[in-house]
Amino acid sequence: MLGFNKPYLTGKELDYIRDAVDREKLSGNGFYTQQCQQFFTKRYGFKKTLLTQSCTDALEMAALLIDIQPGDEVILPSFTFVSSANAFVLRGAKLIFADSEKSNPNIDINHVRQLITKSTKAVIAVHYAGVACDMDPLMKLAEQNNFFVIEDAAQAIDSFYRGKPLGSIGHMACFSFHETKNIISGEGGMLVINDDRFAKRAEVLWEKGTNRSAFSRGEVDKYSWIDIGSSFLPSEMTAAFLWAQLQALDSIQSRRLAVWELYKEKLQYQFKEGHIKLPVIPDYATNNAHMFYIVFRTGEERDEMMRYLKKNDIQAIFHYLPLHSSPYFHDKYSGRELTEAQYFSECILRLPFHTQLTEPEINRVINSIHQFYNS
Repeated sequence: MLGFNKPYLTGKELDYIRDAVDREKLSGNGFYTQQCQQFFTKRYGFKKTLLTQSCTDALEMAALLIDIQPGDEVILPSFTFVSSANAFVLRGAKLIFADSEKSNPNIDINHVRQLITKSTKAVIAVHYAGVACDMDPLMKLAEQNNFFVIEDAAQAIDSFYRGKPLGSIGHMACFSFHETKNIISGEGGMLVINDDRFAKRAEVLWEKGTNRSAFSRGEVDKYSWIDIGSSFLPSEMTAAFLWAQLQALDSIQSRRLAVWELYKEKLQYQFKEGHIKLPVIPDYATNNAHMFYIVFRTGEERDEMMRYLKKNDIQAIFHYLPLHSSPYFHDKYSGRELTEAQYFSECILRLPFHTQLTEPEINRVINSIHQFYNS
């Protein structure tokens, strides 16, 4: 079976984990946590970064920081992973689902504009496949209507919008280092704070509601419980693993982009024949090669292709059932039909994609797709 994903190891992970153990500071916010956080602030200009145990944790911290209360409205795309919604539902928010763009699965800013009310507290901009949402008009809407923008940048490391790193534009941003992402630590995530109003409190929430970080820096003579919070920070072993990955970021990205370009080149025939659509990268966005997906004309055709590939020992997967029509939420949804979100949900197929994918393996996938249509 040609698997969908294969985690990439640089070869340095165990060395740094061993060093973390030798330093005898294992519980988090030690040497490797600081190294990773400084990497992101220096490379991308993020104002403040806090490693978390997952992107879900980072989203939950964001919901706490903007003080979501029951009845506050949060606008988000229906075509996204459930964590984008759960973090705010847990605080009592009312979810308002927006449709996707016609050309790509990102949130439709024009639909967002129609959904804004006096109760809108935040909009979650999910950068699907690492490709930027159209952030300038969204940030303008936020300024005009006094709501927060939180970038769900789970898939968006090392990707840009009009020259600005994704994660640096919204009031906050959340990243993932899950084993399916470009840069991994098994599980793991990061909260980025770009608004100074949240910086100090974020550190308190991160440390279980205490001022322990300030105490560790010698800023207070004792630490105590001063706010709500939870155990959001990861262990030093997780951070050490991540540090090995970050040092290889450029080579990882180079290889992923090469795989992405091979897929695009070799699928041109089926694209020109009108059998499939290829990913669209808007002119304001860059491509970080998080995934390669193709879009079929119908859901039935997509499902047939998925079964055909599986029969040929190739694992391809679909992505996201729309949240507004999910078993949990469908009885609560009262908005318009989200036709584009439904279309992408039914018609997207993600092809095997990782750094170690060889050209013969890519050819195997391409040839199977050709054989499907020839038969």
